[in-house]
Amino acid sequence: QVQLVESGGGLVQAGDSLRLSCAASGRTSRIYAMAWFRQAPGKEREFVAVITWNGGSTNYQESLKGRFTISRDNAKNAVYLEMNSLKPEDTAVYYCAATVVGPGEWDVWGQGTQVTVSS
Repeated sequence: QVQLVESGGGLVQAGDSLRLSCAASGRTSRIYAMAWFRQAPGKEREFVAVITWNGGSTNYQESLKGRFTISRDNAKNAVYLEMNSLKPEDTAVYYCAATVVGPGEWDVWGQGTQVTVSS
């Protein structure tokens, strides 16, 4: 069993940077990939970034590429999302997710952490 806990959210101003953390516990060796999603008020949940647990291959939502960076530290069982040049439209609840099955099956989720970007 894998469990995820996000942290690092908060209230920042436009242009600021923020680093989100997701701590994985349990059978982390079973993790195939981890990802960040976000959901803004009144909006659909959207994909942000993904990283494979073993190889570290990454993929991003095109609109966020260059501003957001996903990384992982397998020794610490953690995945991170560094967000730069934040905009008010980045305001959302950010969720960490993991798959122990394979691509397309996000079967483990964290509780989410709120990111609010003021103008």
